[in-house]
Amino acid sequence: MPPIADDIFFAPITELNARLKKREFSCQELTRAFLDRLEAQGPRFNALALSLRESAIKKAKDVDTELKRERYRGLLQGVPFGAKDLLADSDHPTTWGARPYAAQVFPEDAAVIKRLDKQGAVLTGKLAMIELAGGPSYRFARASLTGACLNPWNKSHWAGGSSSGSGAAVAAGLVPYAIGSETSGSILTPSAYCGITGLRPTYGLVPRTGAMALSWTLDKLGPMARTVEDCAWILQAIAGSDKNDPGSAGKSFYYAPQFVRPFSDIKVAFAPVDFEGWAEPAAQPDFRKAVETIRALGVQLIEAKIPEFPYGAVLSTILNGECGSIFETLITSGKVDQLDDAKQIAGLKAAREVSAADYLKAMRIRRLIQQAFAEFFYQYDIILAPARINTATRVSDPLDRPLQRTLPKDRGFSGLIPAGNLAGLPALSIPCGFANGLPIGLQLVARPFNENLILALGKAFQARTDFHQRRPPV
Repeated sequence: MPPIADDIFFAPITELNARLKKREFSCQELTRAFLDRLEAQGPRFNALALSLRESAIKKAKDVDTELKRERYRGLLQGVPFGAKDLLADSDHPTTWGARPYAAQVFPEDAAVIKRLDKQGAVLTGKLAMIELAGGPSYRFARASLTGACLNPWNKSHWAGGSSSGSGAAVAAGLVPYAIGSETSGSILTPSAYCGITGLRPTYGLVPRTGAMALSWTLDKLGPMARTVEDCAWILQAIAGSDKNDPGSAGKSFYYAPQFVRPFSDIKVAFAPVDFEGWAEPAAQPDFRKAVETIRALGVQLIEAKIPEFPYGAVLSTILNGECGSIFETLITSGKVDQLDDAKQIAGLKAAREVSAADYLKAMRIRRLIQQAFAEFFYQYDIILAPARINTATRVSDPLDRPLQRTLPKDRGFSGLIPAGNLAGLPALSIPCGFANGLPIGLQLVARPFNENLILALGKAFQARTDFHQRRPPV
């Protein structure tokens, strides 16, 4: 058989699965091709934590046997994928991106890994991440056991967020899709920065058993892929009740775009200032075009603003209170000093000082935030905003460096990432253009468990644009 063509590395899941069924190539051939690419290119971007070649090829052989017998499991069968290195894969190191846990091995797979394995998916590698998923804060992109994850579109820029390895690996065609995690932006940010599609599910929809906890009441796992449709099928495979996850919502997800209401009935809230004032100037032209593309789909675009709350302070208090407890042993043992980022070390130590009174006050305000968004979604169906107002930061720049421009007084929907995480809302990031050669993304947000709605609108947007098909100069 001839070598796997480069186009295959950027093909959607549906195409890969269809070509496997047609016997255009075997699962072993496809898996070896992706492994070769992951092992060769992954270190260039500091995106690979661990290759799983031996177990992946073994799984691929099993899938080939199933396909030969026409035992079909679904669209993920035979398709390779990567997992953020906070998801346990039995008998292999799960480092959480941090030196103190470099030799950590768990005896059992994470729940999402088990569910994907049951679908016949092939795990080819653990992908790099910011140490301890970035909690409670960090100053430099290099805060990782594998170093700063570089953006495939421009290696002098960051891949973004604690799921940076997942974002870079999908963008560079090293894996067809990956599983990332978000506490406050770690799926949406690398998806926007790397020009891929990322879905943050409703809190509790996807089980977190076997995943590192950063914040029990904020953590979410979700897919990062090339297309909206890919994300939908992945979510269908990994969502569902889990008795071992106290935060489980006890709900499943079925991708059913045919049952979404006509777009003409959909009310989309947006704030022009987000795209014309908050967004960096070079990104504004493509953002404006993206808004007009959404409008052309027939939805009702209505100007609105985010409810007024101190989202950042509330999320920070909850996150600090919970991660200070989760990593208590790391902090009190002194091993916290082995981390790479001085700001993160100081932040973890300070997290132990969050008082019960402050934590409970933040949780009470959070409940008000949830109620405010419940009322907001009586009026609107979707919120439309930039996934990030800026393109990927330079790797050398501190992440707490102030923006070098004056921002509007009108708040618009700035603060939507912490707000959406506090309220447990689903969000979709879709590529919508470029600024100075770097990708930018739109964010679609809906009420809890309305993933099908934002997926339908996102898919329609991608049917009219080709940004999700663009490839970095790898």
